[in-house]
Formats: sequence, C-alpha cells, structure tokens
Amino acid sequence: QVQLVESGGGLVQAGDSLRLSCAASGRTFSSYAMAWFRQAPGKERELVAAITRSGGSANYADSVKGRFTIARDNAKNTVYLQMNSLKPEDTAVYYCAANKFGNIYDRPTLYDSWGQGTQVTVSS
Repeated sequence: QVQLVESGGGLVQAGDSLRLSCAASGRTFSSYAMAWFRQAPGKERELVAAITRSGGSANYADSVKGRFTIARDNAKNTVYLQMNSLKPEDTAVYYCAANKFGNIYDRPTLYDSWGQGTQVTVSS
C-alpha cells in the first residue's frame, strides 16, 4: 500500500490561491489513480478532483470546476491540487486518496489509501 502525506494548506482570504501537494512513498505510484477529497464540519466527505494513472484524464466536482486543477508528477511521486479563486465554502480538511487498481471514482469508500489531511480555511 502507498503512504500519502498532504501539505500546503493554510489560512487565506477569498479570491486567493493555494497549491496542495500529496507526496507518496510507494514504489508503484504511477499505477494508482489519485484523488482529492474534502470534508467540512458536519458534512460528508466529497470528491474534489480525481486523476488517472497517466494524468491524461481528470474529474472535478461541479463546485470547483474552472477554479481547481489536479495534476501529477509520477517522476516525483506527487499529486497536486491547484486552487484558485478560493471561496469561504471551500473551507475544509482536504485529503489525498489512492486507488490501487488505477480507477477513479467519486465515492470515498472505493479508495484504498488516505493521507492525514490538511486544513484549508478561506476567510471572507
């Protein structure tokens, strides 16, 4: 199983940008589909973005489409989430997740490995 560590979260103002990083320690990172989920207090964990093994295809939640971009660098065993035009409703803990079979899904139960999460807070 792959170990995942997120970083890059913080406190920003509405309209600002952040880039989250997820570093993977597994030797077969390029075999995993990767995703970012987020969870706000009292809310269900929801898919933000997911990317295929090669990075050739990606899915986004409607709420972030056009503002967020997911990317991966398999040579560095890292997946990124570039977040632009941040809104207060983006405030949540953001989690990196992996699917070992290389498939992307919108349900968190279908992912095998998870990072510890990184807090993103957007003030108005």
